[in-house]
Amino acid sequence: MATVEINDVTKKYNGIVAVSGLSLRISHGEFVALLGPSGCGKTTTLQMLAGFIEPTTGEILVDSCSVRGVPPHKRNIGVVFQSYALFPHLNVFDNVGFGLKMRGIAPADIAKRVKRALGIVQLSSLDNRYPRELSGGQQQRVALARAIVIEPAVLLLDEPLSNLDANLREQMRFEIREIQKRVGITTVFVTHDQNEAMAAADRLVVMSKGEIRQVGTAQEIYETPVDPFVARFIGQANLLRGKVTDVRGDEAELGLPSGQRIVARNRGGATVGQAAVLALRPEDLHLASQVQAGMNNITGKLSRLNYLGSYINAELRSGELSIAITVPRGGTIGREGEEIFAYWPPTAGVLLQE
Repeated sequence: MATVEINDVTKKYNGIVAVSGLSLRISHGEFVALLGPSGCGKTTTLQMLAGFIEPTTGEILVDSCSVRGVPPHKRNIGVVFQSYALFPHLNVFDNVGFGLKMRGIAPADIAKRVKRALGIVQLSSLDNRYPRELSGGQQQRVALARAIVIEPAVLLLDEPLSNLDANLREQMRFEIREIQKRVGITTVFVTHDQNEAMAAADRLVVMSKGEIRQVGTAQEIYETPVDPFVARFIGQANLLRGKVTDVRGDEAELGLPSGQRIVARNRGGATVGQAAVLALRPEDLHLASQVQAGMNNITGKLSRLNYLGSYINAELRSGELSIAITVPRGGTIGREGEEIFAYWPPTAGVLLQE
């Protein structure tokens, strides 16, 4: 296990900034996910950690030692690529042991370490098979075993689940987390899939345009996003924009463009006249046939109802507003085209600066 420190790192390509002033500390044995849309800088950050590219400015430290100028094969870092990069002409045993062989490890030690690594990923009985004889999930485990068999200080995962189907991807995200906990390797996981990141990581690092927008646990980022981008990117969020018309204690009144006024918690210190956004999760809203006292209420027309098994995803249109609502199975729904009220308590949602 190792600590990783990224100190004010910037990477430019021909004057174009890919990563800007990024600073992050990752603790011993921590599992951190770099999360963001395409082009946000997460893969560039991973490549700098691996040593495939060098930062333009700034420093990367592993266990307090700078890795600037250290080639990838001397960094004691394991990498699992998106494509797995297995050798098709080698069987599972030889694929996993390849890195050890290149390091000059004795054959007897290679056999012991490969056997242990295959046991960790539950592939001990498939050591003589070739990649073409394995399922996608099994190939992914072989790639993971190959990375951990060298006993790296840091494990880097570059969107390793993107080639799997939805059901297998969901299964493997939990298996990767269990393996990481058993082995205890400091791990950095790059993904654009928020569900993968939330299920696997101790902390999420949300990135946009080469910068960190927020760092925290899945619960912290989901329930208390710092800005509208994070609120919209992590999970689904309704963003109600307006101006603060009144502040009373820890509550603020927000005037919407439609003229409606709603009340929200004022945790961010919003002031009268300030442009603000109320971020509301779809599960925070409910539907009713009439106004609900003590609640924020918006009336509109049900424009969509999608049955998704355990819940129904509904859409309410009110003027230019389009509001998503998650209705649990058995909850009040209504019919498409019906006029109905969406309501929520003033304590729901997060008021953010525009």
